[in-house]
Amino acid sequence: MQKKLPTIKEIARRLNVSASTVSRALHNHPSIGLRTKMQVQALAKELNYERNETAIFFQKGKTFTIGVVLPRFSEEFFSVAISGIEDFATKNKYQVLIGQSYDDMEREKQIVTTMKNSRIDGLIVSVAKNTSSFEHFENLRNYNIPVVFFDCIPDLPDQNSVSCNLQQGTMAGVDFLAEKGHKRIALINGPDQLQASAQRATAYLAGLKKNKIKEDAALMVRTDLSKESTYAAMEQLLQVKNPPTAIVAFNDYVALEAMQYARSRKLRINKDICFVSFAHLSVCNYLDNPPLASVEQFPYEQGYRAMELLYSIITDTENKHKPTQIVLESKLVPWGN
Repeated sequence: MQKKLPTIKEIARRLNVSASTVSRALHNHPSIGLRTKMQVQALAKELNYERNETAIFFQKGKTFTIGVVLPRFSEEFFSVAISGIEDFATKNKYQVLIGQSYDDMEREKQIVTTMKNSRIDGLIVSVAKNTSSFEHFENLRNYNIPVVFFDCIPDLPDQNSVSCNLQQGTMAGVDFLAEKGHKRIALINGPDQLQASAQRATAYLAGLKKNKIKEDAALMVRTDLSKESTYAAMEQLLQVKNPPTAIVAFNDYVALEAMQYARSRKLRINKDICFVSFAHLSVCNYLDNPPLASVEQFPYEQGYRAMELLYSIITDTENKHKPTQIVLESKLVPWGN
């Protein structure tokens, strides 16, 4: 038979005081005398009393818990971002629940529902690559659960988000390749539904124009971020009559898979074909031939600022908050520097 947990009423009965006196004593309220406070706290310790978090929720309207949903912990970008989220959360006495969508929309929906039912105070999300409907996020407004998106951000009105200036980074990448003499520069972009894909495409075309490089639609291809799709994108590019000598890849993972495919076609990396990508993953430090450069997107700062923004919304008791989009500056970093 399961042992019944001690309650405030049980402590009050044993000490012959009121339940409100016990509650105040446990919270070190100045109105309670030292002797009574010590008696209450000693008995609470003896009985292994624990606070009823559900009762605290109903009393304060908060659980002091936020949810985080992202594609995969195993990706370096997200593991670093989580550190930023948890650092700010811990400083402000918040707990963090984390769920992995594995880039699957249905799993993402299930995690959001579970977190909603756990009465989280707010949610931080990097959306799954195949998420095409965002009702599960918009529905949280009905429960007064604010959402802050970061990195992979859907195109929704009145959203709160933290991101990096990908247009700046993309143009810097095109400039970098153009300065090295490349005239056939391709783009392997990401899924249509991501803001980041549209931003990269716009900046890529602007970069070509700036460097007086003729635009060629055949050099703009997409990947759904799977290895198979990236291989198909590379095959498409290499079949062009005048194939590219350089490629701007959606991120370092896409670049690494594209480079692997290029090697299978006997192309020499950074000689026959060059790459610039995004994320600046540390694993590239261990490659003999990494991409020429990568755009640093500052995952720790993105995570920290996302939690900071969410906290400001949660603690806004006067409801003065307006939708906020925070954009951090990106930085093109040549590998080896």
